[in-house]
Amino acid sequence: MTIGEWAGRLRYRYVPDHVVGEVLGRRWTDNVIPVTLLVALTLYLAAAIPNFISVGNINDTARQIGEFGLIVIGMTIVMLAGGIDLSVGSNFALANVTALALINVAKWPVEAAIAATLGVGALVGLINGFLIGFLRLRAFLTTLVVLTLIRAFVDLLLEAYSVRIASSDVESPLWDFVGAGSVLGAPFSFVLLIVTAIVAHFVLTRLRIGWRLMAVGGSRRAAYNAGISVPRTVCLTYVISGVLSALAGTLYAARLSGAGPDTGIGLELTAVTAALIGGNSVGGGRGSVGKALMGAIIVSLLLNGLVRLGLPNGASSMVVGAVLLIAIAIDVRWIRWRHSLRAKVYVSPAYLALPAAPLFVSDPSSPYAMNDRLRDVEVIGLGEVDGPEDVILDLDDNVYCSLRQGEIVRFLAPDYTKREVYAHVGGRPLGMAFDRDGSLVVCIAGMGLYRVNNLRKVEKMTAETNRTRLSIIDDSRMRLADDLDIAPDGKVYFSEATIRYGFEEWVVDALEGRGNGRIIRYDPATGVTRTIIRNLLFANGVCMAHDNKSLLFAETWGCRISRYWLEGPKQGTTEVLVADLPGYPDNINRGSRGTYWLGLAGTRTPSYDMAMTMPAFRRRMARRVAADEWLFPNVNVGCVVHFDENGGVLESLWDLGGENHPAITSMREHRGFLYLGGVTNNRIGRIRLAGADPDWTGQSSYWGNRR
Repeated sequence: MTIGEWAGRLRYRYVPDHVVGEVLGRRWTDNVIPVTLLVALTLYLAAAIPNFISVGNINDTARQIGEFGLIVIGMTIVMLAGGIDLSVGSNFALANVTALALINVAKWPVEAAIAATLGVGALVGLINGFLIGFLRLRAFLTTLVVLTLIRAFVDLLLEAYSVRIASSDVESPLWDFVGAGSVLGAPFSFVLLIVTAIVAHFVLTRLRIGWRLMAVGGSRRAAYNAGISVPRTVCLTYVISGVLSALAGTLYAARLSGAGPDTGIGLELTAVTAALIGGNSVGGGRGSVGKALMGAIIVSLLLNGLVRLGLPNGASSMVVGAVLLIAIAIDVRWIRWRHSLRAKVYVSPAYLALPAAPLFVSDPSSPYAMNDRLRDVEVIGLGEVDGPEDVILDLDDNVYCSLRQGEIVRFLAPDYTKREVYAHVGGRPLGMAFDRDGSLVVCIAGMGLYRVNNLRKVEKMTAETNRTRLSIIDDSRMRLADDLDIAPDGKVYFSEATIRYGFEEWVVDALEGRGNGRIIRYDPATGVTRTIIRNLLFANGVCMAHDNKSLLFAETWGCRISRYWLEGPKQGTTEVLVADLPGYPDNINRGSRGTYWLGLAGTRTPSYDMAMTMPAFRRRMARRVAADEWLFPNVNVGCVVHFDENGGVLESLWDLGGENHPAITSMREHRGFLYLGGVTNNRIGRIRLAGADPDWTGQSSYWGNRR
């Protein structure tokens, strides 16, 4: 190995390009510019203004942020659904006048006056929501007209009641507390803002209505096609915005006890700017309450600081506009630069040198020697199934297969001409296994581990595992669970091929050649899920050894089979069982007489083996060549390998013409036959095995004869 090759190998093993890509893909990186601006602004104002960070100034600023932040949260919720509300300033002024008129003039109780004021704000929001959501008027023009109408109505109210409001005085401890009270030393309005933000965040991220709102903002047509009531969801966002604007106006009225014609003027543009500068998207579908709070704090600090610096109103507005325009421009450029850089470094190839592949073409004595034993395979369900990645049989000889459409289909014995949908599990079902009770346990890509009980009810077993410490990637959620097996004590061991890519892009993981896979254990007795092996090269087939003391698993891109010891002196250790497979291993299953069957989804080629030792070449390819022209592993030649307990290969079965099973991903021995599945096939295969035990079944091997 030359010095250059040695340096390149170290560079692509230890320089964490993929970590940079994952960091840039995290949502919190959207906030880099707003956070930077907030820190810089705070430091500047603290240095330029005496006593800026004094307790009194912080208390006054927090009280103003509490009022303004409520409006920004309401505006953000509307924007998340793809709308905009320009009436918040007029609604704020209307709430201010309404609260003061009801309390000072009409002498209503404070509680009733506040409730009525919030009701007025909700009514304004309902008018906006009905016009925009149900009548499908344009949000910008509609709320602009409502702004004008409400502003005119506020002027009429001021003309009628401003003198009486100014000459009246309210003696109410509750009203005083709303305007100037504190909770544990913090202003009441700020505490109310934090509580509102927590509730809004919970609703948007944890409740169904929040998910629907985000879906509407992402694509209204797609949301409608998914059965979401788009008009009702849009209308609800404007009602929420109206209520929050009215709440802010009530707090403002309690704090200042006055109303004027300039109240709330320009507030709508300031609220929109705060929502945008916090990182929320004006196009909808992207944003959060936390970003709204950050934007509200930045704008409030900037306005407060300019007033403290003594700038005239006109100059203050110019500075605010300039600073916010620059910040938004930088934020937009940051987003574009971040996406561009992430696209360059996310696919991060590593150096991978595989052992030399055994001869399987020119050496007839090799157990891998090519043959045509699969040419005359009996075909089941030709054209009736799409991508039967795994097949399994029950004690009644019925055949089950997992399909691309999210279904488990059963072909009924003995002739397998009649089929039925056994269960619809959603997602992409992959590996399957029967437990002791006869329930079918299934790995579902993107969803996790599920069980179909004897009543055909689909139940979730687990979808999360323990997160890796100090990991940038949140690997607690399962992205590509693909095969499993069940130990005698009921614990389920299953593989997750990669923690970085989903089912639709799994082959990109091959381009990396990096250990992104893992083996996970789920204990139904305790409900605990734990990762037991990490950093595997596309972890795939999982099979309990015949003695139940160890676990066999395949690493597809590593072209090897390994053993993980569950008991004995080697407990907790891993050893390689077959190191030099001629192809890419997939599912592993038990065979009769203590042997095992392995599916090879494709065969190795010298060109791709060489490319795996050239990470720089693969990196340039990923950056400069269209994805559909990348160099990928050969996955169109199927083979079944038969091996023993010590990893010795006994025989192999090939389909040279690729006519019956071009890609074999699974196989099951059952009563003297071998049943075949393939993730790209449209049929199930069956071939009689010479010399196999005609009474042996997989379920009897695991759980004994239960008849």
